[in-house]
Amino acid sequence: MGPLPKRGRSAYLTRIMARSDLHSGPHTPNPQSEGPQSSDRFNEDKASYTLRGSDQPDIDRGVAAIREVVATLKPKPGVYRMLDARGDVLYVGKARVLKNRVANYTQVDRLPIRLKRMVSQTRSMTIITTNSEAEALLLEAQLIKRYRPPYNVLLRDDKSFPFILLRADHAFPRLQKHRGARRAKGNYYGPFASAGSVNTTINALQKLFLLRSCNDGYMSRRDRPCLLYQIKRCSAPCVDRISEEGYAELVRQAKDFLGGKSGAVQKEIEAEMSAAAEALDYERAAMLRDRLRAATFIQGSQAVNAEGVGNADVFAMASKGGQIGIQAFFIRGGQNWGHRAFFPSHTDGMAEEEVMLSFLAQFYEEVPPPRLILLDRELAEAELLAEALLASAGGKIEISVPQRGDRRRLMEQAQRNAVEALDRRLAESGTKARTWREMAEFLELGEAPQRVEVYDNSHVQGAHAVGAMIVAGPEGFMTGQYRKWNIRTAQTNDDFAMMREVLQRRFARAQDDDPDRDGGMWPDLVLLDGGKGQMSAARETLEAMGIEDVTLIGIAKGPHHGRDGREVFHFPDGREKMLPEASPVLFHLQRLRDEVHRFAIGAHRAKRSRAITASPLDEVPGIGPARKRALLLHFGTAGKVRAASLEDLQRAPGVSAAVAQAVYDFYHQGS
Repeated sequence: MGPLPKRGRSAYLTRIMARSDLHSGPHTPNPQSEGPQSSDRFNEDKASYTLRGSDQPDIDRGVAAIREVVATLKPKPGVYRMLDARGDVLYVGKARVLKNRVANYTQVDRLPIRLKRMVSQTRSMTIITTNSEAEALLLEAQLIKRYRPPYNVLLRDDKSFPFILLRADHAFPRLQKHRGARRAKGNYYGPFASAGSVNTTINALQKLFLLRSCNDGYMSRRDRPCLLYQIKRCSAPCVDRISEEGYAELVRQAKDFLGGKSGAVQKEIEAEMSAAAEALDYERAAMLRDRLRAATFIQGSQAVNAEGVGNADVFAMASKGGQIGIQAFFIRGGQNWGHRAFFPSHTDGMAEEEVMLSFLAQFYEEVPPPRLILLDRELAEAELLAEALLASAGGKIEISVPQRGDRRRLMEQAQRNAVEALDRRLAESGTKARTWREMAEFLELGEAPQRVEVYDNSHVQGAHAVGAMIVAGPEGFMTGQYRKWNIRTAQTNDDFAMMREVLQRRFARAQDDDPDRDGGMWPDLVLLDGGKGQMSAARETLEAMGIEDVTLIGIAKGPHHGRDGREVFHFPDGREKMLPEASPVLFHLQRLRDEVHRFAIGAHRAKRSRAITASPLDEVPGIGPARKRALLLHFGTAGKVRAASLEDLQRAPGVSAAVAQAVYDFYHQGS
């Protein structure tokens, strides 16, 4: 396989899908249904993989669907997707020889219970051929991230990693934190494990190299140095306190330092400090001394036995209690740029080696790999992974298990951290599970809920009203399923009507999309921010829709309006209950309520901000930002534009006769 392009790998793999041979079994799904799906719509409990005798007809139907696809396959590498009756993706897999790999699923007696369960749900397949198995591995990781199938290993934490960006599109490059696509021109350093580690490093780098952190617009408006110059964290290029050549030298040193040449940079600064002291320039010598202290701080905070390692990612795995934890260290230039623990889901019954390979393929879908990857175990497909990541790393990748020296000591440290992180995770999970059980008991539920939805509204005297829903489960908040609604029909300042509208729209969608209630869209518990009035409005709304089996609970401020941290819980039958002040269940329910508050208020503020910056000219068709600006500069206000005659509009600079006619006609329709 030739090397994949370094940029736009996602788009490149999309082109693979477009040009590849597609084969589907019976009941080919509607393409519109093949959007992202959430893993929580399936039961992740081990019990979901138990097989009953009554499942045999389903297994036979699944095997028949797979055999029909096998008959069309060729001995080529590629990726396959197992689809259920609804067209949702159950599993994504890759194969060096598709025909042989897919045919294995028809030999049911040889499959583990987990895969038997998957086959019993399979009703069709989609096949994508590729040029090589390495290409298939990359495509598999992309599709797993896109569809989040319930039978694949999944990364629970899919947040992007932060980087440090030293921009190269300005005479005085800016040092900044960066997340997301790397489109800006410049040098990227990372990944860092957390935003906190990036912020700490940037603060120290500002003291060390005095590079600006302000944006270009702010810099261009300065006529005197800002506070950062006064506290010796910027060299003030905005007001020419440093020349372009001097600033370029600081940029060079920063690149060397971040690129692993920290020792050489420190020696340069030490030499400059000695020269300044000998020349009796004590002010400059003191400034250089402070820069050296910043360099020492960075190296001290990043020490982790990484000497001689250079650029590397280190991964160690721990397994206990049916859960798997993977500890990652990010080493760049011999410095530790942070570490993070991952706890992949859907790992029941899977070999640890298979979990590690799937984890790495998904991890490097977003993060550029270094030239060295250190693991705590051998992978049979390590060469395949290295080939797949070849282009992203810009050269050959070494994947190895260290046996001695600094690398081995670093690996042992990662292994200890993996065990400790998993122990903490299990302890927290036990506490969470107990809290959820106690919550279910207090709210009189039959069992601990798997999906809790919390609702709230936010507005200012009815203006810019929004409704909000957050979703939580035993694993925490499901942020990808948060929803917000612009209030359309409710009367101004009527909270009860707003709640009715939100619930009606939410559950009407659930009835349309998941009428059988087997798709994970229906909640086990609905919490409302409010008391008897909100409860009554919600109950009447659901009853009118024929929904009577969704548990509703209202959370209202206590007798002292919440100043004592007490809340009153309202039940549908009119009863009220309270919890002790120090109850973990009370803290948990308050956290759910506070989260929906935060989300609702954020949505309301965003809507209000858009309204503040909106202009009546936005409604005029064919008027872009430049012409709108020209009209406002000429007339002063949108009201004066509305009142202007056609001749006055035509005299505005930058406004053609056709545009003036369009504006005039818009404001004088029917006159």
